[in-house]
Amino acid sequence: MELSFLTGAAFARLAGLAFHARQAGEADAFLIALDQDADYDNPNFRWMRSRFERFVYIDRVVVAPEARGRGLAGALYADLFTAAQAAGHTRIVCEVNSDPPNPASDAFHARLGFAEVGAATLPGGAKTVRYLSRTIAL
Repeated sequence: MELSFLTGAAFARLAGLAFHARQAGEADAFLIALDQDADYDNPNFRWMRSRFERFVYIDRVVVAPEARGRGLAGALYADLFTAAQAAGHTRIVCEVNSDPPNPASDAFHARLGFAEVGAATLPGGAKTVRYLSRTIAL
C-alpha cells in the first residue's frame, strides 16, 4: 500500500478540506487535492507550503486494482488541472515514495510532466519521498 492509513473520521475531515475531490465510478478511483490555504497538519503539505506561495497539493490518488489500466488516474488528474487552472493556480504538487519505491507512480508523474523539486525522510524514518511539481498555464 502506498498511502498512509486514515480512519473514517480522518478521511471525512480530509475530504472536507479539499480544494478538489473527485471519484470515478462507484469505487474505481478517487483523487483528493488541497490548496495552500488548507488547515492540514501533514509533513509533506508543510514542506510544500514552506516553499511555494500558491499551489494545489495532491494528497490522495487511489485506483482500485481491478480498475487499473483504464486511464482513470489520468482522467482525474486532467480534471484537477482544469479546476486548478480555472481557480488561477499555476502549480500542482505531490510526493511519491522513493523508499519504499513506487516505480509505477514515478512513471505516471513523469509522463504528465512532473519534475522533482526536493526530497525528505518522513518523521520516524519509515518512508522517504520525492517532492514533485508541475506547472500549468493560465
